[in-house]
Amino acid sequence: MEPLFDFLGSYWWLIFPLGGMAGGWARSWSKASEERHRRKVELYKLKNQLAVHEQANQAEVVSLMATHDAVNHKWLDYELDVGKLIDYPLMTDVREPLTVAFLRAKKEADGLRPATPQDITTPARLAEYRAAVHSFELAFDVAEREARRIKDSNFTGPERQRLATARKLLRIAEDSAATPAERQTAYKRARKELDGLIVLPEATVAALEGRIAGMLGARQDPDTDARIA
Repeated sequence: MEPLFDFLGSYWWLIFPLGGMAGGWARSWSKASEERHRRKVELYKLKNQLAVHEQANQAEVVSLMATHDAVNHKWLDYELDVGKLIDYPLMTDVREPLTVAFLRAKKEADGLRPATPQDITTPARLAEYRAAVHSFELAFDVAEREARRIKDSNFTGPERQRLATARKLLRIAEDSAATPAERQTAYKRARKELDGLIVLPEATVAALEGRIAGMLGARQDPDTDARIA
């Protein structure tokens, strides 16, 4: 220990610069530590903001998909109900621009619909689906309003009579109190009355035939046509 004391006694003045250097190192380390802490806090805030933003986007996608479903269900109310299509024939009239616009908007929205909300991962993709759903909703609303406004007024008097007859026949075809033969004949005659007036979508025909399944193949009663006429 004595040599160390001799050294310190001879070079005591080194204490001051070494102390200053140690103090500088301490301050530098403290600043670096503070900087690292600040960067960690900023990174945490950024991750939290991104998570909140992503949750908001997912919530919007869920809402858009719900709106999409709601409009599709409204359309199904027409597509699966022949009586409703007879009352509002414009909804399936592809010669009507509003109907064409609605069907085109539906096709676009259906094509852009994600399988799950998580499938939409970019703002551009979200904006595209949002615009498609809103266009679909608007186009359907416009077409439905017009269909309910004009009803069957685009048809001539004899054509409107045919529509009324078809409506009556369809009620018989779906009447469980009618005989199988009566239902069979009524269905065939209703389709004949509608031929050239309203084009029934395949889904509409399938739904109607599903409701009277088992009756359409029944043996025809030769007296049925006279009773229904």
